[in-house]
Amino acid sequence: MKGPSEIPTQNLLVTVLTCARWGEGCCSPGELAAEGVIMTKLMQWLFGVSLLAVVWALIAYDLLDLNLPQTYRDVAWPMPAYLLVSFGCYSLAVIGYRVATFNDCEEASRELRMHIKEAREDLRKKGLRF
Repeated sequence: MKGPSEIPTQNLLVTVLTCARWGEGCCSPGELAAEGVIMTKLMQWLFGVSLLAVVWALIAYDLLDLNLPQTYRDVAWPMPAYLLVSFGCYSLAVIGYRVATFNDCEEASRELRMHIKEAREDLRKKGLRF
């Protein structure tokens, strides 16, 4: 049986997920390839954020001794704050757009009003006053 390091994969992400599931002993590498490893949206976001964090740390702390100019490091330090503000602006824009283009459901509104009328009539028959 092949170990996690011998599993042929197309990209690094599938390798990481395959090795994690292999360690759990849930199934063999062949079964993983057959079922396809599917990431949830949370896993995709966490992977992207951690990848950005690693790149930021490498540049900000010069961990690989790349001898980058000081201006690169000066720009890298506030980058997480800039990205957070940009993400907030993007989120507000998406929410505003979706609120502005929200569709009215006339048929559902009429049906709901009809149900409310029926409920009121039924309650009046049972002696409840409004």
